[in-house]
Amino acid sequence: MLGQPIRAVTAGASLIADAVEAEQVRVDWRPPLETLRPDPETDRANQEAVSRILEAKPLWVGVGTALDIIPGMRPELLLHSGPPLRWEDASGPMRGALEGALRLEGLAAAELEPCHHHQAVGPMAGVISAGMPVVIVEDQASGRRAYSNLNEGLGKVLRYGANDDAVLERLRWMAQVLGPDLRRALEAGPIDLGAINQKALQMGDELHNRHRAATSMLFRELALRGLSAASMKFIDANEYFYLNLVMAAAKAACDAASGVPRSTLVTTMARNGTEFGVRISGASERWFTAPAVVPVGLFLGSYTQADANPDIGDSAITETYGLGGFAMAAAPAITRVVGGSAGTARDATLEMYEITLEENPNHQIPSLDFRGSPTGIDVRRIVETGIQPLINTGIAHKQAGVGQVGAGLVRAPVEPFLEAYRWHSSTSA
Repeated sequence: MLGQPIRAVTAGASLIADAVEAEQVRVDWRPPLETLRPDPETDRANQEAVSRILEAKPLWVGVGTALDIIPGMRPELLLHSGPPLRWEDASGPMRGALEGALRLEGLAAAELEPCHHHQAVGPMAGVISAGMPVVIVEDQASGRRAYSNLNEGLGKVLRYGANDDAVLERLRWMAQVLGPDLRRALEAGPIDLGAINQKALQMGDELHNRHRAATSMLFRELALRGLSAASMKFIDANEYFYLNLVMAAAKAACDAASGVPRSTLVTTMARNGTEFGVRISGASERWFTAPAVVPVGLFLGSYTQADANPDIGDSAITETYGLGGFAMAAAPAITRVVGGSAGTARDATLEMYEITLEENPNHQIPSLDFRGSPTGIDVRRIVETGIQPLINTGIAHKQAGVGQVGAGLVRAPVEPFLEAYRWHSSTSA
């Protein structure tokens, strides 16, 4: 406008930008992966789907045994993370976890099905067997329920593929002591996970790889309910105890958004150590997959990048819900674990706004002037921008039985999102 300072916007061609003697705004632009067209019907469907996520009110309502609680669970069934998987395609840590679960249950063989097919989620290998205790989380808004196993702690644990006698003995104790103890504590009433999530984000957690605040708040609540000293000691030594609860909360919220015809909102991102899989609201039973990518990160002891297994776990449901890598600006200290800096944590969250539909007012980030976390991944926006979702994650050793070797960052492969977009386009024509 007349009298206003001149500004120039440049996309690429930095040499030309440098030659313009005016204030400049550089745009990291790239051509769309596919040609997009206006689609008001999909816009309306996506607003319906994402509104269900924003309205979610997750409550921890109980604890039970997987066989009794998880829909469709059977004694001879093992649930695993990620998209469907055949025994012969299982990676080292997945194989180790499955073999440990077989021994735990006294089985010679078992069928395999994804946790996600049974309203459940599990971190890393994600293996849930019939006798394991599981948490029950309910979205008060939709009535949807989701389930997850209990977190074992760090080090040599089943979810990273370790399966020696110490690992199995810990799991037996969790089934015999910790699970029943937690179930009794929940008899006093549900625990509001939504409230804990809100507070934890404002106390430095991003709720995928940092749970110090959330676990501390949960610890206090359980102590007030008279949880036994043995159980309290276990939780106190495990800052990751809250992970499985927030995963179930995210699963319930994202399941509430599934089944909206024509919606391109992502309701599932999951990895089984071999493949990365995506599901969208408008095709809630269909998986779009690609080979899993190896995370890059920081390693424990003498382990190196060469030891890392491809990405694994259902815990990317946190990013699907707008937490984890999407909320890293709330937790700059997480970069001491997964790599990067406080600046890159902030930049990661800002970038994720480009591929999401809304900002979740329940998940406010102080360092961004209390903007809500970027929520509701839209495959169309990924296709339009070429931006791949960022996930922060633990890293398992590629050999069975070793366990966790580090933590880091990984970009979701773009192929499943592109395939989902093409499927949507072909069915909407």
